[in-house]
Amino acid sequence: MARRSTPAARLRRLLVGPDPAPATCYATRRVFLSLLGVIYAVAFASLWAQVHGLIGSEGVLPARDYLAGAAAELGGAAWHRVPTVLWVGASDAALHALCAAGVGVGVALALGLAPLPCLALLWALYLSAVAVGGIFFGYQWDGLLLECGLLAIFFAPTGLRPDWRGGTPPSRLVLLLLRWLLFRLMFLSGAGKLLSGDPTWADGTALEYHYWTQPLPHLGSYLAHQLPAAFHRLSTAATLAIEGIVPFLVFGPRRLRRLAFAAFAGLLLLIVLTGNYGFFEPLALVLCLCLLDDRDLHALRPRRWRGKAPTPPPAPPARVGPRSVLTAAFAACALLLSAVPTGQRLGLWSEPPEALRPLVRLAGPLRSFNGYGLFTVMTTTRPEIVVEGSRDGREWRAYEFRWKPGRLDRPPGWTALHMPRLDWQMWFAALGGGRPASWYPAFVLRLLEGSPWVLGLLEANPFPDGPPRYVRSTRFRYRFTTPAERAASGRWWRRERPGPYGPTLELVAGRLQRVR
Repeated sequence: MARRSTPAARLRRLLVGPDPAPATCYATRRVFLSLLGVIYAVAFASLWAQVHGLIGSEGVLPARDYLAGAAAELGGAAWHRVPTVLWVGASDAALHALCAAGVGVGVALALGLAPLPCLALLWALYLSAVAVGGIFFGYQWDGLLLECGLLAIFFAPTGLRPDWRGGTPPSRLVLLLLRWLLFRLMFLSGAGKLLSGDPTWADGTALEYHYWTQPLPHLGSYLAHQLPAAFHRLSTAATLAIEGIVPFLVFGPRRLRRLAFAAFAGLLLLIVLTGNYGFFEPLALVLCLCLLDDRDLHALRPRRWRGKAPTPPPAPPARVGPRSVLTAAFAACALLLSAVPTGQRLGLWSEPPEALRPLVRLAGPLRSFNGYGLFTVMTTTRPEIVVEGSRDGREWRAYEFRWKPGRLDRPPGWTALHMPRLDWQMWFAALGGGRPASWYPAFVLRLLEGSPWVLGLLEANPFPDGPPRYVRSTRFRYRFTTPAERAASGRWWRRERPGPYGPTLELVAGRLQRVR
């Protein structure tokens, strides 16, 4: 007579699945690190396309000037506060070499070659760029890539061509830290929306504004905005549930982690379909892989290529070596350091606890232990800055940006995995009101000088025969047109309520001067 299963056994089968054998993550580690290499390569390629115009010698905020200022202000502490290999030289050639090295090493990591040294080098190179990039590199995706990349160093196998199917198993401690990072990314975004007191998240109307007020909309944003208000309210509730409740499944049994993976992946794919966020969402999707084990990845393969389920390799004998000790020490420090910004985001403390302040000061310049929170306060209007130049003060020509809204009849573009940092900063600058952002005069200066590298960041140069004498900036309110308005006028945007964004400027003896 067959024995009846106990309630505990049935619950275990429900949460874990029919196979109670311990899960392995060899394939998970291989796919995760390979895709992380792709993300690194994409991030450096995106930076390479704009680095000269952003922080080159003729860019908006030259890296060499930033380093000179840091050395003068910080003295001997500058090397710690600004950790970058560009201290040995921040020439344009050095910036391009840094980006080229990042692309090349990222490709090597994607191919599975020498993962440990590749990851260490990629993290150091990206930190070097972020450390000197100023306001153009202060985004959450930069912090996420640095934090994920640092954890991945301790997750990688050793060797130039490692045995990806066996050998030293992936560190369970680091796997938990990767899941903790994913938890923080999602949960802090959801909790921040509710703790901010923003009325649009509270009353369910946030996504009625999101698609047309987000930094860089594309065609999918326009189409999503036309959906009924009831759909937007339902989407708002679903977003809060996925970000606020589902993250707790990250630390659950196998089937709960699968559910979390499906929910997160669905949300991230919808964000990709309705907005331009470059490699941010793909990076978050790669991080979601840490929720899956080898059997899960096997089940995701098409049936014709699936074959037999992988047989877990025999576990090597447990031993305590230098690497395991180093990993345990790193995991303890990483958990403490990541808890500090997490508590700040949740309002548990405004300053780090006294006992952790020395550690925070030591690790802070690494920019690899961060707090997160996406769209915690929804913008309900869309101010846009239109920049124009003139030679005589009467005829003005607009500088069109590649991606941000400008011309009313130009459809919203798709940036793919590229992260156009100047266009993003223009969105933040417009939200700042009528007072120009701190970096904005430097941008105007380069326009009046006719810097080819800064002009290369734009869609076209309206003054191909030489720079203008004057530059002015006007702040408009933009909004998507309705399908009927677009059909009648051919315009994707309408704008109103123009007002000045700072003074009209000209270049006198190499310095900016207001035009009265």
